[in-house]
Amino acid sequence: MSQQPVGNQPRLDVRGAVDLSGLGRTPAPAPGGPPTGGGAATPGYVIDVTEASFADVVQQSVQVPVVFVLWAAWSEVAAEVVKDLVALADEFEGRFLLARVDSEASPQIAQAFQAQSVPSVVAVLKGQPVPLFQGQVSTEDVRAVLTQLLEAAAANGVTGRVEAGPVEPEPEEPAEPPLPPLHQAAYDAIERDDLDAAAAAYDQALLEDPRDDMARAGRAQVELLRRTQGVDLAAVRSAAADAPRDVEAQLAVADLDVLGGKVEDAFVRLVDLVRVTAGEEREAVRVRLVELFGVVGDEDPRVMAARRSLASALY
Repeated sequence: MSQQPVGNQPRLDVRGAVDLSGLGRTPAPAPGGPPTGGGAATPGYVIDVTEASFADVVQQSVQVPVVFVLWAAWSEVAAEVVKDLVALADEFEGRFLLARVDSEASPQIAQAFQAQSVPSVVAVLKGQPVPLFQGQVSTEDVRAVLTQLLEAAAANGVTGRVEAGPVEPEPEEPAEPPLPPLHQAAYDAIERDDLDAAAAAYDQALLEDPRDDMARAGRAQVELLRRTQGVDLAAVRSAAADAPRDVEAQLAVADLDVLGGKVEDAFVRLVDLVRVTAGEEREAVRVRLVELFGVVGDEDPRVMAARRSLASALY
C-alpha cells in the first residue's frame, strides 16, 4: 500500500492504453448508478468517467492529482471504498479529483490500469499512473495514502486544486394546478363540515359535465361522510359481529373500514355478503360496493381486484 516514487512509474500512454476506435460511444451506466457517500459530494470534486471522457480527465493530472477508483455494481466492498473516497474528496477540499469508473461499462479503462479486481484505486500525476491500493482498506489508511500522494504531487509540481462547482438549488415542488371552481367550492364546504353544500357543488359539476369523474368520485366521498357522520364505531362493529347476515350492519362496517383505510377488508366483507344474499338485498350490497369503488378510485389495484371478485360472486 506504500506509494512508489512517481518517476519510477511507467508512463500511461492514453492513446495506446485505450483503443480510440471504441471511445466514441458512451457506455450505459450500471443499474443503480455509481455508489456515493453518505451525503452529496461537493460539485466538482467527484466526477464519473467513461471511455469517452477518460483522455480529457487524464490531461487534468498535469494540474491536479487525479484518483481513479474502479468499481462495479455487484461489489459491496467497492461501494464502501467509493463512499470513503467521496467523503475524503470533500475533506481534502479539491486537492485531488476523484474519478469514478464503472469497470464493467468501461472495460478498456480497467485494462489501461491493468486492474485485476475491484475496487482498484490508481492515481495519475502528469499522465503517469501511481497504483495506490486494491480491495478494502480502512478510512484511516486511505487518508494516509492520499496524504502521501499529495506530497509526491507537490514534489513533482502538481499543486493545483479542483474548483468547487456551484451548488444547485433544490428544485421547487411544482405548484398544484387550481381546482375547477365547483370542485374548489365542494372542497371548501367539506373543510367547514357543510356536506350539503359540498354535495350541491358536485351535483352542479356533474350537471354541467356528466363525464366529470372527479366530481363523481367527490360526490361518492360526500355520501360516505354523510353515512358515517356521528356513528359509534364500537356499536356498529358489535352489531355486525352479532348479525353477520344483517345487510345494513355489514354495509355500515364497510363504510367505516373504507373511511379508516381498511379498504381491502371492506371489499372482502361486501363481496362475501353478495355471495350469501339474493334479490333486493344483494342489489343493495352491489350498489354500495360500486359506490365505494368510486370513493377509492377506479384505477386503484384493490378496486380492480374487488371488481373481479364481485363479477365472480354475481355470475
